[in-house]
Amino acid sequence: MMFTFLAQIFKAKEEHVHEDLMKKFLIVGLGNIGEKYEDTRHNIGFKLLDHFAEKEALTFETQKLGDLTTYKLKGRTFIFLKPNTYMNLSGKAVQYWLTKEKIPLENLLVITDDLNLPFGSIRVKTKGSDGGHNGLKDIQLKLNTTKYNRFRFGISDAFSKGRQVDYVLGAWSAEEQAQLPERLDVGIALVKSFGLAGVQLTMNSYNGK
Repeated sequence: MMFTFLAQIFKAKEEHVHEDLMKKFLIVGLGNIGEKYEDTRHNIGFKLLDHFAEKEALTFETQKLGDLTTYKLKGRTFIFLKPNTYMNLSGKAVQYWLTKEKIPLENLLVITDDLNLPFGSIRVKTKGSDGGHNGLKDIQLKLNTTKYNRFRFGISDAFSKGRQVDYVLGAWSAEEQAQLPERLDVGIALVKSFGLAGVQLTMNSYNGK
């Protein structure tokens, strides 16, 4: 009788721990560290998380493999990560913090720039190829799967032949700069929705916005 009672307590504790882990999310903004990359198109992941932190008075701290901060909302815990490994090695930081915080893969959201989408447009996907993006390529390699959530932020493909790298690592145009705050606000709402409503409802609500 006592054994059954203890077993029930342990089971309840395990379920509670599992439930807590399901309420924890890793939101990764991709970018390159250093002042010269700060306002470039490729750094939209960093920019969106910085915008979120500014709105919610959060402070990033440098920890292992990246800068991190934590945001709590309606019983959910969001861990924001800006890897400091440079874009091409982003997977190392993602893998480390997923493991350390015991966050399920389905609670990972990676924010990245996308040349195939018009400027400011948004698309959330639950799987897919890296599309030639070195950050996504490394994440796929380290996690050994293409099935992870990514939030693609359109930067358009308005560059001439052979100028792709210059364009991606270039600064936003004045027109884009003017439109960015509103687009970043939509991005903040999307991240909150991902944690509160789940990826499918978030896709239905925000894709193409």
